[in-house]
Amino acid sequence: MKKSDIHFSVELDNQNIPEKIYWEATDNPNEGLSDTRAIAIALWDHYHNSTLKIDLWTKDMEVVDMKRFLIEIMSGIADTALNATGDQRMANDIENTCRTLSKRLEEEIRQQEKQQ
Repeated sequence: MKKSDIHFSVELDNQNIPEKIYWEATDNPNEGLSDTRAIAIALWDHYHNSTLKIDLWTKDMEVVDMKRFLIEIMSGIADTALNATGDQRMANDIENTCRTLSKRLEEEIRQQEKQQ
């Protein structure tokens, strides 16, 4: 049986706010630690029938990038919903929400650019 490991390392400031996040994985084509500005991990706890989540982002993560990150996570969840359950309607509903949020974000970006 093949084994794959994923490791995260988080550097915190004196108030326990992430300053740097690094990750590495045995299947990552890049060797060594790679840096990132945000991670979102969700695990299914089958003992309690609930989700355990870890969401971390650094001080350097821009708000617009965080919103894009969240939209892309949701879009990926739509793919997972379809692949794992075959529920096309659920996947479509999630994707429709992502389209709505993407349009809203594009409008927000345009408004910010006008103000500059």
